[in-house]
Amino acid sequence: MPSKPTPATGAPAGLMPAADIPPFFETLRAANPHPTSELAYTTVFELLAAVLLSAQATDVGVNKATRKLFPVANTPQKILDLGLEGLEGYIKTIGLYRSKARHLMEACRMLVEQHGGEVPRTREALEALPGVGRKTANVVLNSAFGMPTCAVDTHIFRVGNRTGLAPGKTPLAVEQQLMQRVPDAYLVNAHHWLILHGRYVCVARKPQCWKCPVATWCRYQPKTPPP
Repeated sequence: MPSKPTPATGAPAGLMPAADIPPFFETLRAANPHPTSELAYTTVFELLAAVLLSAQATDVGVNKATRKLFPVANTPQKILDLGLEGLEGYIKTIGLYRSKARHLMEACRMLVEQHGGEVPRTREALEALPGVGRKTANVVLNSAFGMPTCAVDTHIFRVGNRTGLAPGKTPLAVEQQLMQRVPDAYLVNAHHWLILHGRYVCVARKPQCWKCPVATWCRYQPKTPPP
């Protein structure tokens, strides 16, 4: 039997039972039947560029920059035509913009030279692009191509561990747990439900347990009382 957590840690009391996982996700689905990314994009390339720019930045901040960038340059060739300094001018409000600009430029060069300007549909090809790691590839595969992947960011890592749904010491471990434990019926949208839940309800410092719709199945103890 799992040991009880101390109030100081607020750690999950154990693994969420498999029988609790379907109602957990059914509740999230009922509240948001068609979840989508909060990044603004209209094409697969715009999504790739936005996710690449979003590392250690907020979606709001990225959207503010891409709202000006994409009407001018929203294809790999158009980004290349801007030149590095031109691109930096559009994204300088985003953290780490210089390194992100270099990565995006090199990724665009590879897309033009190796993929005919199209975003590839395989993890291997995506992760070969500069600035594109496993998380970014997972987002593109899921949001653009409808593949059942789970991109584990800081929110999903926290929710997976805190609820007992998918505990793990690394993002990859949490991802592997999610892929094994989340029923197929919920897997395509699980990424969006979990990230939104972590962003607005199961927040880092003080989870809002008193208004959490899935608190019944969450293993987090002790539940946070209302303020």
